Amino acid sequence: MSKGTNGNARVFVYGTLLSGEANHRLLADAELVGVARTKPDFDLVSLGAFPAMVPGGGTAIAGEVYEVDPDTLDALDRLEGHPRFYRRRAVRLDDGGEVLAYLLTPDQVRGRPRITSGDWRRARKERWT
Repeated sequence: MSKGTNGNARVFVYGTLLSGEANHRLLADAELVGVARTKPDFDLVSLGAFPAMVPGGGTAIAGEVYEVDPDTLDALDRLEGHPRFYRRRAVRLDDGGEVLAYLLTPDQVRGRPRITSGDWRRARKERWT
């Protein structure tokens, strides 16, 4: 379920919000639930400095799940431009759990390179080594 305890939400992150990445500071007060993968229902694409998860593909996306309070969710919404740029939606993990994630539409990422591994960190490491 996308709801955690005490009205908190569980959010799946897969790019710059991952631990050790540029925007992770927004999750400083959030609880790491664990490493996770989505069901293979998405594509991951590179937008240069950050990735985008897109529904309708055939890739399982690698990431982390955090339990966030309403203030942190609001901060994430501002960072991701929800609902004008990214859209926060419920998605299924490979273990059957449901979490929230920020998605773009196929039209928004047309022509952008796919990350076939579904793993942003791995793709960045391969590109820079």
